[in-house]
Amino acid sequence: MEKILLIDDEEAILRVLARSLRSDGYEVITAKSGDEGIQTFIRESPQIVLTDIKMPGMDGLEVLKRIKDIQSEAEVIIITGHGDIDSAIESLQYGASDFVNKPVRDKALAIALERARKKLDIRRQLKEYTTDLENMCQIATEEVRRKSKFTDRLIKSSNDGIVATDEEWKVIIFNPGAERIFGYSRYEIIRKTDIRDLCPTEIAEIFNEKAAQKKPMEQLPWKETLITSKDGDKIPVRFSGTVLYEDNMMVGSVGFFQDLREIKRLERELIHSERLAAIGQTVAGMAHGIKNILYGFKGGSYLVNLGIDKDDKLKLKDGWQMIQRNINRTSDLVLDLLSYSKEREPEYENCFPNEIAEEVCDLMKETANEHEIEILKDFGQNIGEMMLDVRTVHRSLMNLVSNAIDACIFDDNPNKDYKVIVKTGIGPDSNLFFEVTDNGSGMSDEVKSKLFTSFFSTKGDKGTGLGLLVTRKLIEEHNGTIHVASRLGGGTTFTVRLPYKKAGPAH
Repeated sequence: MEKILLIDDEEAILRVLARSLRSDGYEVITAKSGDEGIQTFIRESPQIVLTDIKMPGMDGLEVLKRIKDIQSEAEVIIITGHGDIDSAIESLQYGASDFVNKPVRDKALAIALERARKKLDIRRQLKEYTTDLENMCQIATEEVRRKSKFTDRLIKSSNDGIVATDEEWKVIIFNPGAERIFGYSRYEIIRKTDIRDLCPTEIAEIFNEKAAQKKPMEQLPWKETLITSKDGDKIPVRFSGTVLYEDNMMVGSVGFFQDLREIKRLERELIHSERLAAIGQTVAGMAHGIKNILYGFKGGSYLVNLGIDKDDKLKLKDGWQMIQRNINRTSDLVLDLLSYSKEREPEYENCFPNEIAEEVCDLMKETANEHEIEILKDFGQNIGEMMLDVRTVHRSLMNLVSNAIDACIFDDNPNKDYKVIVKTGIGPDSNLFFEVTDNGSGMSDEVKSKLFTSFFSTKGDKGTGLGLLVTRKLIEEHNGTIHVASRLGGGTTFTVRLPYKKAGPAH
C-alpha cells in the first residue's frame, strides 16, 4: 500500500482528500501546517507528498525544498489555487513532480498521482538496474582483478626476463627476471627507457623493421644473442618477442629474455670434464706417437754419434736436423696438451689482424716452398686496428695453414698446382673472419664428422689429433666460431669468425 502525506491548513480539504485517497487504496497521513508536515515526513517517510502552496508559516514551496533536502527521491505534488500559476511553475523548478488546481478534481489528482507513481517505479527499476549493473561490474572487476593478479604473479615469478612496452616503445613492464639479467631496477627503467636501447643492435633493427611493416607479426623465433648489462658485462641470452597490433595500429611490444649464464657455465664445465677425461683415456693411445718421436731422437742421435766417430759432417748434419725436427714435434705436442687441458681467458690487446696473418704466411712459406705449394694472400683492406687475443689468433692460424699445407702434401694427384689461400675480411655481420683454403685431398663427410673429436687425425703417426681440438677451444674462448667446408679430392676451407672489438686507447 502506497503511503501519502497530505499537508493543508484547511481541515475540511484535508478530511475530504484523505477520505477520497483512502478509498483509492492509499495509506494517508495528514498534517495541518508546513512545520508539522516536515516532522511527519521525517517520522513516516512517505513516498508521495501532497501539499498546499499557500499556508501560514512555512508555505508549500518551502516544504518542497525541505523535503527534497531530506529525501530527494520523494515525489511532491503541489496543490495551487487560481492565480498561483507562477508559484506552480517555480515549484516544478525545485523538483515538484506535478501540480493540481483547487478545487481538486478526482480525475486530475488521479493523473498526478499516477505520474508520481510511475516516476517512483521508474526510479525503483533504475535503482535495481543500477544495483544489478554495479554487481555485475563488481563481479567483472573482481574477475579482471583476479586474472590481472594471476598474470602479474606469473610475470613476477618467471625466471625469464619479460619486458613490455607501450606504442611509443617505452618500457611499462620490467619483471624481476629482467632486473636480474640487465642489472637495472624497474624504477630506473619503467616509463623512462626505450626497449630498443636495452636490446642489442640486431634485435632493435628487427623491432624497427616489423613496426615499419604496420601489420601483425608472429612471435620471433628464439635467437641466442648477447645483451649488455648495467655494469657493461656481456650476458648470453635467448631472445624472442613480438610487436603488438590492434586494428592495424601498434599498441606495444614484448620481449622475452632467457638467461644463459648458468647453462653456458655448465656447458664449459662439461666440456672441461670431457676434455680432461679424453686426455686421460687417450694417454695410452698417444704412447704410439711419443714412441715415434723417441725413435726419431734415437735415429738422430745414432747419426750424430756415427758422424762424430767417423768425422762425417754430412751424417752429423742429418742427425742433428732429425733431432731438431723431433724437438719441434715434442714441443708442439706438449703445448697442445697444455692448451687443451687448461682454461684461459682471452688477453686482448690492440693489433692489426692482417699483420698476424702476414706473419703466419711468412713463417709457413719455407715449408710450403719445399713441397712446391704456393701460399696466396687475400687480405681485406677495410680491416684496421682492433682488439684481439694475438696468441689465440696466431696459434689458430698456424694450425690451420699447417693443416692446409699437409692436405696438399698428402694428396696423391700429380697434376695439381697446389695452393693455400689465406683470406681476411669483415663479414656482413660486422665480425672479423679468417679463411684458409687449400686444393688438397679434401675430406669425406665421415671424416668431417670426426674432425673435432678427441685425438682424431688424418695424418697417421705424423699427427696427434690435437691441433684442431686446440684451435676450436681457443676460438670458442675468444667467443668466436670455426666452420669447415670440404669435398673429398676437392680441397677444404676453414673459416674462423671473431667478434669485432674496437681498439682501445693506446698505453
